[in-house]
Amino acid sequence: MRLIREIREMQTASRAARRQGLTIGFVPTMGALHEGHMSLVRRAHADANLVVVSIFVNPLQFGPSEDFTKYPRTLEADCSRLEAEGVEIVFAPSSTQMYPAGATTVVHVEGLSEKLDGLSRPGHFRGVSTVVAKLFHIVQPDIAVFGQKDAAQVAVLRRMVRDLNMDVQLIIAPIMREADGLALSSRNAFLTAEQRRQALVLHRALMHLETVANSGETRAEQLRSAALSVLASEPAAKLDYFTIVDPDTLEPVDDVAQGALAAVAAEFGTTRLIDNILLPGRHN
Repeated sequence: MRLIREIREMQTASRAARRQGLTIGFVPTMGALHEGHMSLVRRAHADANLVVVSIFVNPLQFGPSEDFTKYPRTLEADCSRLEAEGVEIVFAPSSTQMYPAGATTVVHVEGLSEKLDGLSRPGHFRGVSTVVAKLFHIVQPDIAVFGQKDAAQVAVLRRMVRDLNMDVQLIIAPIMREADGLALSSRNAFLTAEQRRQALVLHRALMHLETVANSGETRAEQLRSAALSVLASEPAAKLDYFTIVDPDTLEPVDDVAQGALAAVAAEFGTTRLIDNILLPGRHN
Protein backbone atom coordinates (compact mmCIF):
# COMPACT_ATOMS: atom_id res chain seq x y z
CA MET A 1 0.00 0.00 0.00
CA ARG A 2 1.22 3.48 -0.87
CA LEU A 3 0.72 6.48 1.46
CA ILE A 4 0.63 9.75 -0.47
CA ARG A 5 0.80 13.14 1.25
CA GLU A 6 1.28 15.49 -1.69
CA ILE A 7 -1.41 16.55 -4.15
CA ARG A 8 0.90 16.45 -7.17
CA GLU A 9 2.00 12.92 -6.32
CA MET A 10 -1.65 11.82 -6.06
CA GLN A 11 -2.46 13.40 -9.40
CA THR A 12 0.53 11.67 -11.00
CA ALA A 13 -0.55 8.31 -9.55
CA SER A 14 -4.09 8.77 -10.88
CA ARG A 15 -2.86 9.65 -14.36
CA ALA A 16 -0.62 6.59 -14.36
CA ALA A 17 -3.52 4.35 -13.34
CA ARG A 18 -5.69 5.73 -16.11
CA ARG A 19 -2.95 5.19 -18.68
CA GLN A 20 -2.88 1.55 -17.59
CA GLY A 21 -6.62 1.34 -18.18
CA LEU A 22 -7.42 0.89 -14.50
CA THR A 23 -10.76 1.91 -13.01
CA ILE A 24 -10.28 4.09 -9.92
CA GLY A 25 -12.62 3.66 -6.96
CA PHE A 26 -12.53 6.35 -4.29
CA VAL A 27 -13.65 6.45 -0.65
CA PRO A 28 -13.28 9.87 1.00
CA THR A 29 -13.02 9.69 4.83
CA MET A 30 -11.94 11.75 7.82
CA GLY A 31 -10.17 8.74 9.34
CA ALA A 32 -10.94 7.09 12.68
CA LEU A 33 -12.02 4.18 10.50
CA HIS A 34 -14.55 1.57 11.58
CA GLU A 35 -16.36 -1.33 9.96
CA GLY A 36 -18.73 1.05 8.20
CA HIS A 37 -15.81 2.56 6.33
CA MET A 38 -14.51 -0.92 5.51
CA SER A 39 -17.85 -1.75 3.91
CA LEU A 40 -17.40 1.27 1.62
CA VAL A 41 -13.90 0.08 0.72
CA ARG A 42 -15.20 -3.38 -0.15
CA ARG A 43 -17.93 -1.84 -2.28
CA ALA A 44 -15.32 0.20 -4.14
CA HIS A 45 -13.21 -2.92 -4.73
CA ALA A 46 -16.23 -4.64 -6.26
CA ASP A 47 -16.37 -2.05 -9.07
CA ALA A 48 -12.80 -0.81 -9.45
CA ASN A 49 -9.31 -2.16 -10.17
CA LEU A 50 -7.59 0.35 -7.91
CA VAL A 51 -9.01 1.81 -4.68
CA VAL A 52 -7.93 5.14 -3.21
CA VAL A 53 -9.00 6.13 0.31
CA SER A 54 -8.48 9.70 1.47
CA ILE A 55 -7.99 10.54 5.13
CA PHE A 56 -8.45 14.25 5.77
CA VAL A 57 -10.15 15.92 8.74
CA ASN A 58 -11.69 18.82 6.87
CA PRO A 59 -11.70 22.04 8.90
CA LEU A 60 -14.25 23.71 6.60
CA GLN A 61 -17.08 21.44 7.68
CA PHE A 62 -16.74 22.08 11.42
CA GLY A 63 -18.47 25.00 13.10
CA PRO A 64 -16.70 27.19 15.70
CA SER A 65 -18.23 25.25 18.61
CA GLU A 66 -17.80 21.79 17.06
CA ASP A 67 -15.29 19.03 17.63
CA PHE A 68 -12.58 19.68 15.01
CA THR A 69 -9.71 19.67 17.50
CA LYS A 70 -10.92 16.60 19.37
CA TYR A 71 -11.95 14.63 16.29
CA PRO A 72 -9.99 11.36 16.53
CA ARG A 73 -6.89 11.16 14.36
CA THR A 74 -5.59 7.59 14.06
CA LEU A 75 -3.66 7.55 10.79
CA GLU A 76 -1.33 4.66 11.64
CA ALA A 77 -4.14 2.35 12.76
CA ASP A 78 -6.29 3.45 9.80
CA CYS A 79 -3.53 2.63 7.34
CA SER A 80 -3.10 -0.82 8.88
CA ARG A 81 -6.80 -1.55 8.43
CA LEU A 82 -6.80 -0.30 4.87
CA GLU A 83 -3.71 -2.29 3.94
CA ALA A 84 -5.40 -5.42 5.29
CA GLU A 85 -8.35 -4.66 3.00
CA GLY A 86 -6.09 -4.46 -0.04
CA VAL A 87 -6.34 -0.70 -0.57
CA GLU A 88 -3.69 0.39 -3.04
CA ILE A 89 -3.38 4.09 -2.14
CA VAL A 90 -4.10 6.17 0.96
CA PHE A 91 -4.16 9.90 0.27
CA ALA A 92 -3.59 11.88 3.48
CA PRO A 93 -2.90 15.53 2.63
CA SER A 94 -2.32 18.32 5.15
CA SER A 95 -4.66 21.28 5.58
CA THR A 96 -2.04 23.54 3.98
CA GLN A 97 -1.96 21.22 0.95
CA MET A 98 -5.75 21.29 0.57
CA TYR A 99 -6.24 24.96 1.47
CA PRO A 100 -3.13 26.95 0.54
CA ALA A 101 -2.73 30.49 1.87
CA GLY A 102 -5.09 32.87 0.12
CA ALA A 103 -7.50 30.20 -1.13
CA THR A 104 -11.01 31.68 -1.38
CA THR A 105 -12.89 29.42 -3.82
CA VAL A 106 -15.71 27.34 -2.36
CA VAL A 107 -18.45 25.09 -3.76
CA HIS A 108 -21.92 25.79 -2.39
CA VAL A 109 -24.98 23.78 -3.41
CA GLU A 110 -27.69 26.40 -3.02
CA GLY A 111 -30.85 25.34 -1.21
CA LEU A 112 -29.91 21.78 -0.30
CA SER A 113 -26.99 22.89 1.86
CA GLU A 114 -29.34 24.67 4.27
CA LYS A 115 -31.53 21.65 4.98
CA LEU A 116 -31.37 18.96 7.72
CA ASP A 117 -27.86 19.08 9.20
CA GLY A 118 -27.15 22.22 7.21
CA LEU A 119 -29.86 24.11 9.09
CA SER A 120 -28.33 23.51 12.51
CA ARG A 121 -24.73 23.48 11.25
CA PRO A 122 -24.42 26.58 9.01
CA GLY A 123 -21.62 26.23 6.49
CA HIS A 124 -21.20 22.49 7.08
CA PHE A 125 -22.26 21.34 3.63
CA ARG A 126 -20.36 24.15 1.92
CA GLY A 127 -17.28 22.65 3.56
CA VAL A 128 -18.28 19.15 2.48
CA SER A 129 -18.99 20.03 -1.14
CA THR A 130 -15.83 22.13 -1.39
CA VAL A 131 -13.52 19.40 -0.11
CA VAL A 132 -15.20 16.62 -2.10
CA ALA A 133 -15.01 18.68 -5.30
CA LYS A 134 -11.29 19.25 -4.67
CA LEU A 135 -10.71 15.57 -3.92
CA PHE A 136 -12.56 14.54 -7.09
CA HIS A 137 -10.33 16.86 -9.15
CA ILE A 138 -7.19 15.49 -7.48
CA VAL A 139 -8.00 11.75 -7.49
CA GLN A 140 -10.06 11.70 -10.73
CA PRO A 141 -12.07 8.61 -9.70
CA ASP A 142 -14.43 6.70 -11.92
CA ILE A 143 -16.61 5.81 -8.94
CA ALA A 144 -16.87 7.24 -5.43
CA VAL A 145 -18.55 5.42 -2.55
CA PHE A 146 -20.42 7.16 0.25
CA GLY A 147 -22.56 5.85 3.10
CA GLN A 148 -26.33 6.23 3.38
CA LYS A 149 -25.97 7.32 7.03
CA ASP A 150 -25.06 10.80 5.79
CA ALA A 151 -28.25 11.10 3.77
CA ALA A 152 -28.26 14.89 3.49
CA GLN A 153 -24.64 14.80 2.36
CA VAL A 154 -25.61 12.27 -0.31
CA ALA A 155 -28.31 14.61 -1.65
CA VAL A 156 -25.91 17.57 -1.69
CA LEU A 157 -23.15 15.66 -3.48
CA ARG A 158 -25.51 14.11 -6.02
CA ARG A 159 -26.73 17.59 -6.94
CA MET A 160 -23.16 18.93 -7.11
CA VAL A 161 -22.04 16.12 -9.42
CA ARG A 162 -25.07 16.64 -11.66
CA ASP A 163 -24.89 20.44 -11.76
CA LEU A 164 -21.12 20.57 -12.41
CA ASN A 165 -21.14 17.68 -14.91
CA MET A 166 -18.53 15.78 -12.92
CA ASP A 167 -17.47 12.57 -14.61
CA VAL A 168 -17.83 10.32 -11.57
CA GLN A 169 -20.44 7.78 -10.54
CA LEU A 170 -21.64 8.02 -6.95
CA ILE A 171 -22.41 4.72 -5.24
CA ILE A 172 -24.36 4.86 -1.98
CA ALA A 173 -23.77 1.95 0.38
CA PRO A 174 -26.24 0.96 3.12
CA ILE A 175 -25.80 1.93 6.77
CA MET A 176 -23.69 -0.46 8.81
CA ARG A 177 -24.94 -1.09 12.35
CA GLU A 178 -23.86 -2.73 15.56
CA ALA A 179 -25.77 -5.87 16.54
CA ASP A 180 -28.10 -3.74 18.70
CA GLY A 181 -28.91 -1.37 15.84
CA LEU A 182 -26.66 1.61 16.62
CA ALA A 183 -25.38 3.12 13.36
CA LEU A 184 -21.59 2.92 13.13
CA SER A 185 -19.95 6.32 13.51
CA SER A 186 -16.52 7.61 14.47
CA ARG A 187 -18.30 9.81 17.00
CA ASN A 188 -19.59 6.77 18.90
CA ALA A 189 -16.15 6.68 20.55
CA PHE A 190 -17.13 9.84 22.46
CA LEU A 191 -20.16 8.19 24.10
CA THR A 192 -20.08 6.91 27.65
CA ALA A 193 -21.57 3.47 28.21
CA GLU A 194 -24.79 5.08 29.44
CA GLN A 195 -24.98 7.50 26.52
CA ARG A 196 -24.44 4.66 24.11
CA ARG A 197 -27.41 2.84 25.65
CA GLN A 198 -29.48 6.02 25.38
CA ALA A 199 -28.49 6.48 21.73
CA LEU A 200 -30.26 3.26 20.77
CA VAL A 201 -33.52 5.24 20.91
CA LEU A 202 -32.73 6.64 17.44
CA HIS A 203 -32.85 3.23 15.82
CA ARG A 204 -35.90 2.20 17.88
CA ALA A 205 -37.77 5.28 16.72
CA LEU A 206 -36.94 4.62 13.06
CA MET A 207 -37.89 0.95 13.35
CA HIS A 208 -41.21 1.88 14.95
CA LEU A 209 -41.90 4.33 12.13
CA GLU A 210 -41.08 1.61 9.59
CA THR A 211 -43.43 -0.83 11.33
CA VAL A 212 -46.27 1.71 11.25
CA ALA A 213 -45.56 2.45 7.58
CA ASN A 214 -45.55 -1.25 6.75
CA SER A 215 -48.97 -1.56 8.38
CA GLY A 216 -50.36 0.77 5.71
CA GLU A 217 -49.94 4.29 7.14
CA THR A 218 -48.60 6.71 4.52
CA ARG A 219 -49.32 10.10 6.14
CA ALA A 220 -45.99 11.61 7.05
CA GLU A 221 -47.26 13.50 10.09
CA GLN A 222 -48.73 10.32 11.58
CA LEU A 223 -45.47 8.48 11.00
CA ARG A 224 -43.46 11.33 12.49
CA SER A 225 -45.70 11.36 15.56
CA ALA A 226 -45.18 7.63 16.01
CA ALA A 227 -41.40 8.09 15.93
CA LEU A 228 -41.49 11.08 18.28
CA SER A 229 -43.44 9.06 20.83
CA VAL A 230 -40.52 6.61 20.98
CA LEU A 231 -37.93 9.39 21.15
CA ALA A 232 -39.83 10.93 24.07
CA SER A 233 -39.15 7.77 26.07
CA GLU A 234 -35.48 8.78 26.31
CA PRO A 235 -35.25 12.21 27.97
CA ALA A 236 -31.45 12.28 27.60
CA ALA A 237 -31.81 12.61 23.81
CA LYS A 238 -31.59 16.30 22.86
CA LEU A 239 -33.44 16.25 19.56
CA ASP A 240 -32.17 18.44 16.75
CA TYR A 241 -34.62 17.27 14.11
CA PHE A 242 -36.82 14.38 13.09
CA THR A 243 -38.17 14.84 9.60
CA ILE A 244 -39.61 12.95 6.66
CA VAL A 245 -38.45 14.32 3.33
CA ASP A 246 -37.86 13.59 -0.32
CA PRO A 247 -34.39 11.96 -0.41
CA ASP A 248 -33.26 14.03 -3.43
CA THR A 249 -34.64 17.49 -2.63
CA LEU A 250 -34.75 17.14 1.19
CA GLU A 251 -38.12 18.92 1.07
CA PRO A 252 -40.76 17.70 3.56
CA VAL A 253 -43.39 15.35 2.14
CA ASP A 254 -46.98 14.94 3.27
CA ASP A 255 -47.27 11.33 2.16
CA VAL A 256 -44.71 8.54 1.80
CA ALA A 257 -46.57 6.43 -0.76
CA GLN A 258 -43.98 7.38 -3.40
CA GLY A 259 -41.07 6.77 -1.03
CA ALA A 260 -39.31 9.06 1.43
CA LEU A 261 -36.35 9.52 3.77
CA ALA A 262 -36.96 9.56 7.53
CA ALA A 263 -33.99 11.26 9.20
CA VAL A 264 -33.10 12.11 12.78
CA ALA A 265 -30.33 13.97 14.60
CA ALA A 266 -29.88 14.23 18.35
CA GLU A 267 -27.22 14.90 20.96
CA PHE A 268 -26.30 12.57 23.78
CA GLY A 269 -24.14 14.51 26.17
CA THR A 270 -22.02 16.57 23.79
CA THR A 271 -22.01 13.98 20.98
CA ARG A 272 -24.27 14.59 17.99
CA LEU A 273 -25.50 11.49 16.16
CA ILE A 274 -27.53 11.05 13.01
CA ASP A 275 -29.50 8.14 11.58
CA ASN A 276 -32.10 7.51 8.89
CA ILE A 277 -34.08 4.97 6.94
CA LEU A 278 -35.39 4.99 3.39
CA LEU A 279 -39.06 4.18 2.94
CA PRO A 280 -39.39 2.50 -0.46
CA GLY A 281 -42.96 3.53 -1.24
CA ARG A 282 -45.86 1.51 -2.51
CA HIS A 283 -45.72 -0.49 -5.72
CA ASN A 284 -49.04 -0.99 -7.47
